[in-house]
Amino acid sequence: MQITEKLYENNSLLKECWAKVLSCNKKDKGYEIVLDRTVIFPEGGGQPSDKGWIDGTILTYASEKDGQVFHYCNEAIAVGSEVLVKLDWARRLDHMQQHCGEHLLSYAFWKLFGANNIGFHMNEQSVFVDLDKEISLEEVLQAEDFVNTEIWENKPITVSYISSEDLTDSEMRKKNENIKGSLRIVSVERGDSCTCCGTHPPATGMVGITKVIGFDRHRGGMRIEFVCGRRALLDARRKHEAISETNALLSVKPEEVPAAVRKLKEELAEITLRLKNRTLELYQLRKEGLLANASTGNDGSRLVLVAEEECTAKEAKLFAQVLVDEEQMTAGIFYRVGERMNYVFMSSAGGRDCKLLCQKVNQLLGGKGGGNESFAQGSAAYTSDWRRIIEKLEKQL
Repeated sequence: MQITEKLYENNSLLKECWAKVLSCNKKDKGYEIVLDRTVIFPEGGGQPSDKGWIDGTILTYASEKDGQVFHYCNEAIAVGSEVLVKLDWARRLDHMQQHCGEHLLSYAFWKLFGANNIGFHMNEQSVFVDLDKEISLEEVLQAEDFVNTEIWENKPITVSYISSEDLTDSEMRKKNENIKGSLRIVSVERGDSCTCCGTHPPATGMVGITKVIGFDRHRGGMRIEFVCGRRALLDARRKHEAISETNALLSVKPEEVPAAVRKLKEELAEITLRLKNRTLELYQLRKEGLLANASTGNDGSRLVLVAEEECTAKEAKLFAQVLVDEEQMTAGIFYRVGERMNYVFMSSAGGRDCKLLCQKVNQLLGGKGGGNESFAQGSAAYTSDWRRIIEKLEKQL
């Protein structure tokens, strides 16, 4: 079996190459092609696969096994033919920026705070590293500053190879001692050094910038989310547009937006409380008339159903609470939301079983929902004669 010469390992800036097709096999979603050499990086080590073209044929994915790189294309390519392999350079550059940024950030946390990277994941939006200890906001900012200094110094990045037998004696941040044979080491001048199979730029300056955009406690340690290079530019652009639109709407300066939003939030909370109190007063005024027309069961319990044209879920529960503020009382509030008719049932001590009431309504209206003896809720498809249906339901229940 002929292995694939991996040109990307020692020249990550090489964008194309000529290669010979060794095999081409039909698979479920296209064709699996093996070449004698390639510039296409296969998925591995937390880094996604490159994409590109083989003689103009779209290459969507690449993987590696036993030294061979498998290229997945949407068309067959003749075995033995000489082909031009081109990679999607924008995707490669993005992956190099993110992966190199991950090395630099992991090194910063390790060097400054003794925190080890125990997990790494890159998706199309951002990158995550998991640390084995908790980190404060101040420490995150220190690490971020450290990384960007490393980037702006434009330090050279080199690739070297050592035997797995010599790994123990080597000084580096992270060692993969499970791999035997020749190991690929990626090193930053006077900085990070670790085993890695991914693609990296020849100098840190190509990363551009690294920005941490989130961090949370995770399994006893910390999960750090960040973006580098063009992703950091796009992230800053989106957030700048959002803050600019917000400060225009609020008629304040950008730096005054947080205070303005806090003030709005406080005002909204005050208005919401005032509205709730007014709504409660209205429900209290309607209570007497509704209870006067409530149906009474053989056991003395009473049931009242109410159809509300304009109502929220919170208001429905509040109305029900007002109506059942005495023993042996059950209330059902029906209200429309779009093309659905929602209903809630609530009972006081000695009232009807809300779970059973909800089940009956579900059967009658083809709805879904459930709950317990004192509270249940459900919904069904809205019909234009919903008020008449509720009147019939009151008689049946």
